[in-house]
Amino acid sequence: MIDSLGNLLAERARVSAEMEAQVDLSSDLRLAWRDLDGKVNIVANALAGQVAKGDRLAILAANSHWYAVLLFAAARLGAIAVPLNWRLTAPELAYQIADCAPVVTVYDAANAELADAMAQAGAETTWLPIDGGEDSMTGMCETASDEPPDRVVGSDDGFLILYTSGTTGRPKGALHTHGSSLAWSASTLASFENRMGDRQLLVAPLFHIAGICVLINSVHRGFTLVIAPGFDPGEAWRLIEAERITSMFAVPAMINMMREHENRDRFSHETLRWIMCGAAPVPVTLIDAYADLGIDIHQVYGSTEAHGGIAVLPPAYAHSKKGSTGIACMGVGLRVVDAEGNDVPPGTRGEIITRGPHVFSEYWGMPEATADSFRDGWFYLGDIGVMDEEGFVTILDRSKDMIISGGENVYPAEIENVVMGHPAVLEAAVIGRADERWGETPVALVVCRKNVDADREAIERELVARCTENLGRFKRPVKYHFMDELPRNASGKVLKHVL
Repeated sequence: MIDSLGNLLAERARVSAEMEAQVDLSSDLRLAWRDLDGKVNIVANALAGQVAKGDRLAILAANSHWYAVLLFAAARLGAIAVPLNWRLTAPELAYQIADCAPVVTVYDAANAELADAMAQAGAETTWLPIDGGEDSMTGMCETASDEPPDRVVGSDDGFLILYTSGTTGRPKGALHTHGSSLAWSASTLASFENRMGDRQLLVAPLFHIAGICVLINSVHRGFTLVIAPGFDPGEAWRLIEAERITSMFAVPAMINMMREHENRDRFSHETLRWIMCGAAPVPVTLIDAYADLGIDIHQVYGSTEAHGGIAVLPPAYAHSKKGSTGIACMGVGLRVVDAEGNDVPPGTRGEIITRGPHVFSEYWGMPEATADSFRDGWFYLGDIGVMDEEGFVTILDRSKDMIISGGENVYPAEIENVVMGHPAVLEAAVIGRADERWGETPVALVVCRKNVDADREAIERELVARCTENLGRFKRPVKYHFMDELPRNASGKVLKHVL
């Protein structure tokens, strides 16, 4: 019975023991499914004395086979994995550590300085490096058994906490169970074009729901995952030829950079059938450009709380359903409703909601926020859209003024809180500005206090330094505009569409 991610991997190792499971490009390591399953057991047993069922295990690392091993080791132990976004600053990550209280945080050499900064910022956890002496993860593994650990884990047990940027400035940890992960995977594999024996290039970070979804599907469907430590548009084309890549996931900014790169014509891409593209709308011109190369673009729409993609727009509909984000995946409930929760007629705007076993269980430690997100069993995504007669959904307005920069969700409230912490700032509003490379970038509109004597250039330099210290690079405003006042409606709400 497959009722956990640990069981899923064990079954794949049984059925496809000698098939290549992963290629770790950071270490030039190639693992068969049997090898991967055995290494997961070793790591799980090495951690078993420190990590009990239900404990949190945080991971601060770049993409590698180690990341996949740690996620599935946590699954075998019944622990809850907490991937940490190394693009964030130490204070941002220290908040997440304080919120979910992981008993152990495993980190790699590339993030050692960040781990140290997090510890200095007050992050209380047991820090465990992957490499090093006997007190490292590799050292602990030397004497650990490769037999499955003695833990009973089921579909209702927690598997994953992923932090989403908070609309009020406080990040929320979305908890997924083994059941929601398995249900999502079954739904998408029945809706997307994945084949056993495919070779998928992973350039999306494994701290993001997209990367984790690709990993889970590789186990469920039985395709080889070629794990790149990061994304480089030229290197992506080289790897497509060298590793005979058949598919990959990327955000629009990535595939746009790949299209423009000189390596596009230097290396063969004859094996690449399709690219799954999500996290932001994909321009039809970009879809057409890849069609000319013989590569299909499959658009996908979803959210962290919905475990990633829940609607897909196949390339055959790119023009007839221009602008649409797609139709619900198999088994996914997807509706557009009015303020009372009633379905609106086709073509009428309303809020998009979803229901099904793929939806997250709760926001960690935030019962009120969890309750506010659900109504009658339906999760309210916050996006405004329309649905046509055939069930295709088009997004009209994004959730709560959210900005999407390079595929990352950026919530203005979080940036506004940092900017308004400056003593010279009376109020601030952050909006998204169109950007050819990243899709959107944040811009801050600032109103200073009347009694401030400092010149605006000096204040801007201080704001840049403040945001650099407290915000991940992709969240930092690219421009600061100083205003006498912000436009507001009769009830005092800032009119961001005017800005």
